Amino acid sequence: MTPQRMMAVAALLMAVGIIIGAGTTHALQPVLTAAQVHALETAVHYQLLNALGLFMVGLLAQSRTDAWMTRIGWLLLAGILCFSGGIYLMLANAPSLLGLITPVGGLLLIVAWLLLAWRLSGFHARR
Repeated sequence: MTPQRMMAVAALLMAVGIIIGAGTTHALQPVLTAAQVHALETAVHYQLLNALGLFMVGLLAQSRTDAWMTRIGWLLLAGILCFSGGIYLMLANAPSLLGLITPVGGLLLIVAWLLLAWRLSGFHARR
């Protein structure tokens, strides 16, 4: 994924997150339980926060010749889709087995952020 495409995908995820957060929460609040509203808010929060991170990684990828930035971008995208997407699927009454992708998404997000910290720290180059 090119840095420009990474930033475009991030911007799209931000727009979709805002649409889901603003529109769906207000429209569905009367029919959702408090726990479901909280889950929806969590999914949107993580989507927006990590989409912003994906945008940042795209910016970094423009100015660095580090192939890891692309890998990190893919991990962030997969993590967002699995974590937030898993919650969205559960709220849409998808089969509960699909909800198992949510913790996988969380793990992908953690790995992506740890890899970014490692690449930016310079420790990988010190030997």
